[in-house]
Amino acid sequence: MRDASPAKTYALHIGVIALLFLLNFILPDYHQGLFARITVLAVFAMGYNLLFGYVGLLSLGHAMFFSAGLYGAGLTVYNLGWGVPEAFVAGVACGALLALAIGLLALRTSGVAFMIVTMMFAQVFYLLILYFAAWTGGDQGLVIQQAARTLNFGGNSLDLTNPTVRYMSALALFSVVLLITLAIVRSRFGRVLVAIRENEERTKMLGYDTVANKLAAVVASGAICAASGAAYALLFGYVGSSFASVQYSILPLLWVLLGGAATTLGPLIGTLFMYYVTDITSGFTSAYLLIVGIALILLVLFFPKGILGSIRQRWLGWLP
Repeated sequence: MRDASPAKTYALHIGVIALLFLLNFILPDYHQGLFARITVLAVFAMGYNLLFGYVGLLSLGHAMFFSAGLYGAGLTVYNLGWGVPEAFVAGVACGALLALAIGLLALRTSGVAFMIVTMMFAQVFYLLILYFAAWTGGDQGLVIQQAARTLNFGGNSLDLTNPTVRYMSALALFSVVLLITLAIVRSRFGRVLVAIRENEERTKMLGYDTVANKLAAVVASGAICAASGAAYALLFGYVGSSFASVQYSILPLLWVLLGGAATTLGPLIGTLFMYYVTDITSGFTSAYLLIVGIALILLVLFFPKGILGSIRQRWLGWLP
């Protein structure tokens, strides 16, 4: 990858944020709601990409970090009557603390073993949600009432159920996480993570503590995924066990691979592509998964490094 000037790189990302901002005033109501959901889940994909794309650690347990944020925010609002800011912070804290605990254990392994261990922890987390159904709602989940989803500040209040407020809130979260992720991958810490991905033993020989750096990446990844989960609960008013299933650990992997691993904007492109292909094809046929599968196969054949990853490889080598 050819490095670009910081001004050029940040201009690209701010341009993407500006485009998403303008879409709020152009998109029909249905697509406005869909884009709000996509931007929140793209944050989930960005958290996953930080660990998978830049460190090279394949995890099948990120659904538990997303769900930790989801339930951390949802249950504090539902049971304790906390406000939106406090609930969001609680959700992020739950995800970060869980990621720290899981990282300390899972990083004793590597490769396929790391993938299996993270999947096992995620399955335990999923079963715990079902076991404590009296508090979590189990399979049925919990619906957060509209009155609890109001953001109060300075004597004013914002109703997060309002489509425009919800879209802008999702965009605000996406924008902050995108710029933070860009800063991380361009920093010295980000360079060390890439070095670990490429050759961990050589990185150790250069004097870097690879375990500490990987643990920091796991915690950062878990916190970002939890922020996505917390935002999902507060913006869309639902928490449920399905978000902790293995499927929700595979989805961010798919989104990252489609958009381009180790690219900052790839998770957004992958999530957007997957959502719209599924949405459009499901409107024409009940066999939409077959069409989605064919589209994914063609994409892998012609864009083996994902959409943005292949564009970077072929034409725009400066893309971060």
